[in-house]
Amino acid sequence: MDQIDLSLKIAVEKADELTYKDFKKKYLIPGKPVLLKGLANMQPAGKKWTIDWFKETMGELQIGVFDNNVKKHLYSTTVNPDMKMDFGDFLDLITKDEPSTIRMFRYNLYKQNPILRKDFSCPSFIKRFNPMRRFGFMFLGGKDTDVRLHYDVDYSNVLLTQFYGRKKVILFPPEYSKFLYQVPYNTHSLVDIKNADFDTFPGLKHVKGYEIIQEAGDGVFMPSGHWHYNTYLSGGISVAFRKLAVSPKGLLKGIKFMTLTMPFDKMMNFFLGQNSASKFVIIVISSSFLFSFHDGTGILSMNVNVITSPELIFRPFGYLTTAVLEALI
Repeated sequence: MDQIDLSLKIAVEKADELTYKDFKKKYLIPGKPVLLKGLANMQPAGKKWTIDWFKETMGELQIGVFDNNVKKHLYSTTVNPDMKMDFGDFLDLITKDEPSTIRMFRYNLYKQNPILRKDFSCPSFIKRFNPMRRFGFMFLGGKDTDVRLHYDVDYSNVLLTQFYGRKKVILFPPEYSKFLYQVPYNTHSLVDIKNADFDTFPGLKHVKGYEIIQEAGDGVFMPSGHWHYNTYLSGGISVAFRKLAVSPKGLLKGIKFMTLTMPFDKMMNFFLGQNSASKFVIIVISSSFLFSFHDGTGILSMNVNVITSPELIFRPFGYLTTAVLEALI
């Protein structure tokens, strides 16, 4: 069985021994990922934020959670929670040592409990000149829950800190985007990383990525534009802080997506509905044609497939619009 090449070596640093100057020079400016050991323990939350502590202080809070078994999540960057439950009950579910499909993401932890900023604020590595430094988002999931391959909609840098459990993070640098089969008007890939199909997606043979095991206490810096796929190896809790892209091109790409692409995605979901894929069976024929607006080497080769995704209706328009907009920036 073909396997995606994950042979790129991630840099590893001790967080308390890395200066901001060195982080900026080695990782932020060149856009290189790094595993920061012990990042959580540089602030009080590293020892304070346990499962029992969260249940005691926030257990009765009502939260929206997502179920990976609900297929609507495949078709849009903008989906609503599938159910609501008490935070404490959710923590009980994800900390069981058994597979789960339930997760919670982009939860605005500090909006619900501003005092938590004293426990864990934006890490110093991305805090300077950062208008997003007050926005920390919590991500939680049960064992074997995964987050499909995507890059972040605003093209920002992300620093993800793990407080509980273990996670596998797979990263692909942005130069491999043309081989990752992006859904038009979306930041997600059609590729199932766990079951990569090289016959349907032959461009995958050109891709190289990083495979990172993130332990409790670790931070992973994911530079602007990097594709990422996360799997919870156990129930886990993490917090992400963001920093806008440092390059003008990255900033413009983020603005383009937030102001043009995402509104179009929302509009199509408004008219077609997030569950519209179950109402359509689309035969997509795009066999062995050359396509690249970058260097002419990108090959998209798909057999005749039956694909239940309404966004693929707009694939040709997606290619054209992306080419025009990228030419402008």
